Amino acid sequence: MIESVNPATEETLKRYETHTPAQVEAALHEAQSAFEAWRDVPIEARAKPMRALATLLRERKERYARLATLEMGKPISEAIAEIEKCAFGAEHFAERAGAYLETEHVKTNASESLVRFGPLGVILAIMPWNFPFWQVFRFAAPAFMAGNAAVLKHASNVPQCAIAAEEVVRDAGFPTGLLRTLLLSGAQVEPLIADDRIRAVTLTGSSDTGARIAELAGRNLKKAVLELGGSDPFIVLDDADIAAAAQTATRARNQNAGQSCIAAKRFLVTGGVAKEFERLFAEGIKALRVGDPLDPKTQVGPLAREDLRATLERQVTASVKMGARVVVGGKRRPGKGWFYEPTLLADVTDEMPVLKEETFGPVAALRVVKDADEAVRIANSSPYGLGSALWTRDMKLAKELTHRIESGSVFINGMVASDPRLPFGGVKNSGYGRELSSYGIKEFVNIQTVWVGPAKEPVKVAAAE
Repeated sequence: MIESVNPATEETLKRYETHTPAQVEAALHEAQSAFEAWRDVPIEARAKPMRALATLLRERKERYARLATLEMGKPISEAIAEIEKCAFGAEHFAERAGAYLETEHVKTNASESLVRFGPLGVILAIMPWNFPFWQVFRFAAPAFMAGNAAVLKHASNVPQCAIAAEEVVRDAGFPTGLLRTLLLSGAQVEPLIADDRIRAVTLTGSSDTGARIAELAGRNLKKAVLELGGSDPFIVLDDADIAAAAQTATRARNQNAGQSCIAAKRFLVTGGVAKEFERLFAEGIKALRVGDPLDPKTQVGPLAREDLRATLERQVTASVKMGARVVVGGKRRPGKGWFYEPTLLADVTDEMPVLKEETFGPVAALRVVKDADEAVRIANSSPYGLGSALWTRDMKLAKELTHRIESGSVFINGMVASDPRLPFGGVKNSGYGRELSSYGIKEFVNIQTVWVGPAKEPVKVAAAE
């Protein structure tokens, strides 16, 4: 049984039976049939339903945003922005996919040699609850434009969002079955990955889940893209614009109630500005409006599940016992709903859970460092490497430091965010592969070499392989 529960009220909204093996088989058959029809559609023609998808997402943004808010607690203003971002992504790939996948002609000894990009087939997408629409469409838009089909195994706490994703793809005019939503438990995923019709897997989730999926994909020789956890550093140097840094930090840590892989989590601030940054950061956090996520004025809603709040409480409590100072927050809110007060902990040391572990909620850990070198060392000490932010007015130094920071992205004087025009992904325990941009669309293609003879000259290699 899969339940949709409102995290702001703890009310059960809907219950769904998990799909039976027969239903899974029917969905896979339909997705494979859709792929076989879709793969031969010219890329220019694929753009038509993709543009229609963008239009429908905008037309239905209030309805879909409300679903996200009800199922996982995202403030309604953020949920609407998420649907808008999905529409922007769809438009981007409708416009740019042809250029991204254009055949490349290579000069060799052949009469003609080229590299072209064809679809793989049906992709299994295992998606999380924290951005229930964006996570789906940032994968699906490029995958569909490349000629693939997909089956979606969404997080079990957002089944209504998962069903809505399939609905809007169908209504946009894509072939029936190009995206099929499967309501499954985690235990049902293994045979799905083993199925010959599944040609690749993409997962956004925890590092532990990613390791299990990578093992299953490897065992079955399936391509995998993994976007996993993060413990992003937010480095502030002495010459930074402290007011702007603190204002951005408030949003970067508390957007989506802090439930984002690329949220800033570890605030590494040099001693000369640490007190001022702490003061301004605390003021920003105190001013946040926490409450009913359906209220357009709300800035921070509940955590999505009760167990997530319990984990956050454990991390904060243990860190405080080890000497962390509570500047703001530090406790759950009383009453119904899985709320946790936006929190700032200072005097944090390297062994504390709030610095060592990924904190998935509105808890900021402030660590004072002596200089940029120490900041980079601590930033790189994490097992994660998803995103990072660096605040300084010295652009020469900033660009030098980007070469030393071990992460998939570095944002200088800004907030880390995904963008359809730029590749997104991480290193180390944050996964591998990329989503979005020209790099992401090529993750799920057959990069095919075509060589046309006769050769114009002898092949100059030691031996044929």
